[in-house]
Amino acid sequence: MTTKGHVYVIDDDAAMRDSLNFLLDAAGFGVTLYDNAQSFIDALPGLAFGCVVSDVRMPGLDGIELLKRMKAEHSPFPILIMTGHGDVPLAVEAMKLGAVDFLEKPFEDDRLTGMIELAIREAVPAAKNDAIAQDVAARVASLSPRERQVMEGLISGLSNKLIAREYDISPRTIEVYRANVMTKMQANSLSELVRLAMRAGMLED
Repeated sequence: MTTKGHVYVIDDDAAMRDSLNFLLDAAGFGVTLYDNAQSFIDALPGLAFGCVVSDVRMPGLDGIELLKRMKAEHSPFPILIMTGHGDVPLAVEAMKLGAVDFLEKPFEDDRLTGMIELAIREAVPAAKNDAIAQDVAARVASLSPRERQVMEGLISGLSNKLIAREYDISPRTIEVYRANVMTKMQANSLSELVRLAMRAGMLED
């Protein structure tokens, strides 16, 4: 019996679909699998509300195109995007198009199930958005100019090494700045930092 809501998994990798099906079913979600985004879009009008978990790189209709279609249809379904390592710029684009979050593969099972639960819970518009935006702006204002530069590098998808090269400082020093940024922004992950940057208007469409 489903107690936590429905999840629609879209991935062209059969092993990944099977793995997610087992994980999410065991966690108490109702799961429907799709091996491509087009068949999900075709079925969408008749689907019950739920959270979409989609790979970003797929043949045919990819995750970015899926998001564009969902946005055009004003779909209320929250969408989580799964990305390969080093796909941060793509993940940022996905979030600009309305993805609620992204996960870099390989990810921890608990992180995925927690994000799905949160996405379903928050799908109802939050009345606290203005207060949250002000709080995030205050966090950004607390960054030093160098920390702000490092944050901008991180949300652009640059590695510590590339940020270090850009500002002619050692990668070790960048690690310290990066840790300061995550602490001051109260972000536990890169995806959270990207989401906060969007709230603060640091990432324009």
